[in-house]
Amino acid sequence: MMCRLFIRSLFTLIPAALAFGTIAAQQRIVGECMITYKVTVTADTLPDKDMAEALRTATRTVYIKGSNTRNDLTGAAFSQSTYFDKNSGEAVVLREFGNDRFITRLDTAAWARQNERFSGAAFVPSAGSKTIAGYECRRGTVNLKDGTSLTVYYSTAITPSVKEFEYCFREVPGLVLEYSGTEKGQQITYTAAQVNLSPVPVSRFEIPTKGYRML
Repeated sequence: MMCRLFIRSLFTLIPAALAFGTIAAQQRIVGECMITYKVTVTADTLPDKDMAEALRTATRTVYIKGSNTRNDLTGAAFSQSTYFDKNSGEAVVLREFGNDRFITRLDTAAWARQNERFSGAAFVPSAGSKTIAGYECRRGTVNLKDGTSLTVYYSTAITPSVKEFEYCFREVPGLVLEYSGTEKGQQITYTAAQVNLSPVPVSRFEIPTKGYRML
């Protein structure tokens, strides 16, 4: 009797294992790409209208090359670039506000502290899908330990070689091409407008040092 139950359980598990293997085999790890996101802000009636206007004119661009990433958020009056090296676990953040320029260097421990809010984020798949930038994307939710959540749409066809630069998306099984959440009472959505898989120039990861004040 026990033997029959074991055999029945084994054959029940085989299809699931084969399906997982098929997904894994089809998923491509992307070591070089550039992703451009459009920023959408809603809830204009809420008090922080300056923030809403600043983000409404902003663009977000992510560059990935091997173990290095660069994450740019650029608006009319500000810009921020975050460089992250997966091998060292260290990051550099450049900020510009008008004529003021600041640089912040973060070792592994400091990078973890800065992302403490996203530590332990739990990914939960959910029903729903849509096509974004030419990729069929599945819907999911990333639940943060502070009780808030992010809605994500991700492609299972490709996954980035570096996920650590986005702490909250480390458990998402694919490349996140849209995500939305609430920040200071306003709904903010980032949607990929283009995914470019061409080689990224090394110069994109050269960090300027002149003209920046340490912060």
